[in-house]
Order: sequence, then structure tokens, then C-alpha cells
Amino acid sequence: MTNPRRQMFFGIATRVVTLVLFLVVGANATLAQVRGYVTNVLDNTVSVIDTATNTVIATVPVGTAPEGVVVTPNGAFAYVANALDNNVSVISAATNTVIATVPVGAFPAFLAITPNGAFVYVVNIDDGSVSVIDTATNTVSATVPVGAMPQGIAITPNGARVYVADGGSNEVSVIDTATNTVVATIPGITLPFLLAVTPDGAFVYVTSPGSDTVSVINTASNTVSATIPLASPVGVDITPNGSFVYVANIFSDTVSVIATATNTVTATVPMTGPAGVTISPNGAFAYVSNQSANTVSVIDTATNAVTTTIPVGTAPFIIAFPKGPQNPIASLAAQVQALIADGTLTQNQGDGLINKLDQITTKLDAGQTGAACNQLSSFINQVQAFITGGTLTQSEGQALINAANAIQSNLGC
Repeated sequence: MTNPRRQMFFGIATRVVTLVLFLVVGANATLAQVRGYVTNVLDNTVSVIDTATNTVIATVPVGTAPEGVVVTPNGAFAYVANALDNNVSVISAATNTVIATVPVGAFPAFLAITPNGAFVYVVNIDDGSVSVIDTATNTVSATVPVGAMPQGIAITPNGARVYVADGGSNEVSVIDTATNTVVATIPGITLPFLLAVTPDGAFVYVTSPGSDTVSVINTASNTVSATIPLASPVGVDITPNGSFVYVANIFSDTVSVIATATNTVTATVPMTGPAGVTISPNGAFAYVSNQSANTVSVIDTATNAVTTTIPVGTAPFIIAFPKGPQNPIASLAAQVQALIADGTLTQNQGDGLINKLDQITTKLDAGQTGAACNQLSSFINQVQAFITGGTLTQSEGQALINAANAIQSNLGC
């Protein structure tokens, strides 16, 4: 089914594929609080949200038509792609001002940052290329040719591979960060747009609003392993434990929640023109930009209910948080999820372990370290029971126990 908004967005007469979207729908190391950065495309600004109060604490002028934004892992800087200025603004979190402007290619749209914060990869739509910014010098150190009209971009958690949605080529390019060359292309994805990688690096979820699907790429084989039908999916992000994918469906005014274990939709949350979605670093909330309403909605991922709505600028799109080294509890949960996915653990067995890890996080958030230590011991005991009963091999179970022991050591249990 078509409508005027969809026809405008996907009309072949315009090259400005991403900008049309906005026109038609009318605790980190350096800061005391976690801050979210929201690009307001038609205001030429970035809203800075304090997640402790869910209020805008600053509005930063940047270049023309800011679209993508990423934040360094330590939270010190935000990088913003200014689509119509062909450059990237660098915002200092200490002062909420632009401290540098980096020229890149033509019509830069989206960005991704390496886990160590050393490089920012910037998609240039009109050039069919990706610029690589060295964050130590804020200069372009490499330019990588990719497919036609590249759109979204994402980096694997180990920093080894970059996945780029080549919207004009109906494929996804894979860049090796060691050489900054394309080492694979994945065909058969119609009009790929934005991407997100699971915490274990095993899968990439790719939205295709032009074909009303989300494709799942297996990174081991670089092939599409599943296709999920959704109405006009755009933004996408994945919870730190790897269990759920949140997708913003702009023309159907919803956010879909996909369980990665089954690749099925388990919840649908009403919105107003949702475009971007980003999970908070602790996994407790999903922040969704509502372009039609000029707001950001906050979804509690435990209940999938909207807890608050934050007014921002005009046509908000991408939201970014500082994402430092992987939370060890989330990493452990991702290991459990992988055992569910390959059939080693049943869904119920895995959910029992993940529930214990969720309770550990809840206890730590409440300052109850002793109770968290008790839950870790319960987790270890359950894993040991799976080993004894033959559900897990010694090596499979010991990997989980070693990770839990490391968390206990860090907590002083």
C-alpha cells in the first residue's frame, strides 16, 4: 500500500534520500550523568538530554541538516554529520559547543565509532564512499569506496568490521578496519537503510523501509539468514543483552520489539512518526525520536510502556549515547543468548539464567551489592547444575562461570 509520504520518500526523482524523510513527516568517564545527543534536522541543532531527569539541558547549533551522531566511549565528544554542509561537527561535552569541523565527502549522513573511540566512520551518500576520521587529530585518514548511495553504518563490537547499507545498490558492504577496504558485499537486500549489530557480533539487523522488511545478516557467512516483515522500518537498535531488537516504523507510527531468539515481533508500541531508536547504555530504556511530534519518547524495556516524552527540536532523528566497553553482565547475558540460539539451552533454561542476570543489574542499580553477589552465586550454581546434568559441556559451562567469577571479583563479593 502506498501513500503520499511514502511516495515522496522513495521517489527516484530525488537524490536526497535521507533528508526527504524529515521534510515529509513534517555513567560515563567524564560526566556525572549519562547524556543523550539528538540531531534536529530542520533546526540545525543537537539537543542534549540528561537521562537522569529526561530533560534537555543544552541545545547546540551545528551545521545544516544534521542527521547522524555518535558519542565517544568516554562521553567527552559527539560527532555530528551535517548533510548539506559536507562536514562533521565535533561537540565538546564539557562546554556543549562545537570545537572542530571536519570536511568529509558529499552529503554525509550517518556515522559509527570504533569501540575504542579512535576512529569515526562517516557515510557520504553522493560520493558512494565512507570517510574515516582519526579522532586524535580530527582529520580524515582514509576514504573507502562502497556501493551506490550508502546509508546506515554499524561497527562490530570487536571493531574489526564495518557494515554499510548501500541503498542504491541493494546490498551491504563489509569493510575490514585493519585495511579500510571492502572485503565482502551482501546482495539481495532491497533499499537497505539503517543497521545494528548484536552485542556478540553474530548478526546485523538491517531495516528496509522501501520493502517493508528487516533483514538479518549472519556475520560468520555474510549471508541473509532471516527476513522479518514490518511496515516502514527505519531506526533500529539492540538491547545490551542481545535479546531484543527495537525498530522504529515511521509510516505506521509504531515501534516493534523483535525477540532475537525467534526473530518474531513480541510487542508493538504506538508512536507518532518514529524515525530513530537507541537503547540506553544500561538497557533499561529505548529512546525514540518522533519526527512528526518533535519529541523523544522513552520506553521502559521491561514493560514496553512509554514512561515520559521529551520536547526537542524540529524533525529529531538519530539519538546517541556514549557506549564504552561492554557491560560484563550484558556480555554474560549475550553468551547465554548465544547458547539458546544454537539450541544448547532451551528457551526456558536460558531465560532462567538471564532473569538472574537481570536481577543482578537491578540490585546493583539499587546499591545492593550483597544481594547482587548472592544472585551471582545462584547463577553459578545453576550453570554448575547444567554441567552436572549434561545440558552444558564442561567448557561451555566453565566459560559462563569464569565470566561470573570475574564480576564477583570486581564487586568484591
